[in-house]
Amino acid sequence: MNAPFQPARRTPTDAQIALAAQCRDGTGARDLNRSTVPASVYLSPERFEAEQAKMFRTLPVVIGPGAMLPDPGTAMTHDGFGVPLLLMRDARGALRVFLNACRHRGTRLIDAPEPTKSPVLICPYHAWAYSLDGRLKGVPRAETFPGMDKGEMGLVEVPSVEAGGLIWAAPFRPADPDFSLPEGPLAADFDALGLGEMHLYNRRTHKVRSNWKLIMDAFLESYHVQRLHQNSIARFFEDGVTSGDTVGPHMRSAVARVGGLEGVDLSDWPALRRIVTYAYQLFPGTVLVASPDYVNLMVLMPQGVDETMVEDFMLIPEPPRDEKAEAHWAKSWALLDGMVFGTEDFGAAEAGQKGLASGAISEIHLGSLEQGIRRFHETVEAALT
Repeated sequence: MNAPFQPARRTPTDAQIALAAQCRDGTGARDLNRSTVPASVYLSPERFEAEQAKMFRTLPVVIGPGAMLPDPGTAMTHDGFGVPLLLMRDARGALRVFLNACRHRGTRLIDAPEPTKSPVLICPYHAWAYSLDGRLKGVPRAETFPGMDKGEMGLVEVPSVEAGGLIWAAPFRPADPDFSLPEGPLAADFDALGLGEMHLYNRRTHKVRSNWKLIMDAFLESYHVQRLHQNSIARFFEDGVTSGDTVGPHMRSAVARVGGLEGVDLSDWPALRRIVTYAYQLFPGTVLVASPDYVNLMVLMPQGVDETMVEDFMLIPEPPRDEKAEAHWAKSWALLDGMVFGTEDFGAAEAGQKGLASGAISEIHLGSLEQGIRRFHETVEAALT
């Protein structure tokens, strides 16, 4: 395995060190009680609509990594949350998010799921032109719009921040969305990982026929790693050596890899990254997994009570320099996106959805290694009240 990505002068945060210490010392909090979650939370259309209204349409969500739109003077579209979005990075490199709708007649300006370079966006209907900072720059036959102030006719902006290498937005434009955690402690952790300096190697969108929470559940416990992933990544990890904490509604965890942390200087970031895989469950529906030499970001976009789009991004330290490096990253991408996530985790979620829909059980049962799932569902319940 390659050495972990280590930008100059990066150091772990106190929280990252504390989680590693808990893995090493066996002091990670573990709830030894059993618990249950009602099967109905995965099956009820009414519950799904409530989650959409109270969470996905109200809270900031992760759109993707900043690396998905790396160059100044570029734009791309995003539609996964049911709102037509335009992500635009202006000539100075500042990223902003707008609604993909011309202010004249509401026409969609562009279809660009991949970054496109253009100094101006021109509406295909009547050729109104917008700069990449959202300003209306030109109107054909402007004299036919007497009294119109172009300064008031810019694209409608969506609240957003780019922090810690991630793009967060509030696509439904709720009043006063709170970006304090994305810009604060979460950004500090992701800056320590060097996320904002990484290169987007690949991305793929999966259609998973399951409730979005079944997918999240898989990343909230390590009990399944030695079982579900026995033919893929199980050999890399110690069974059940894990720790976790919370950052507001978000959850942060660490899992020890084979080799253990005994004798490791926890302030030695490269050494720590070789042994500990950090995972972040960003509420409501994003997962970030920081492996030793790359990062996977999965953005969950619920489409229905039993259907979820998951966009998987793989970030690596730098663009592959040669064929050997390309072969290494291609193998990692095929293992993670193609097998671990795409076949094993998402396959388990689809199988679980079918089983729950059959009425076989009225509740799911959680053991002591799975209490992160219970805490997540408690957070969902709190958001719905």
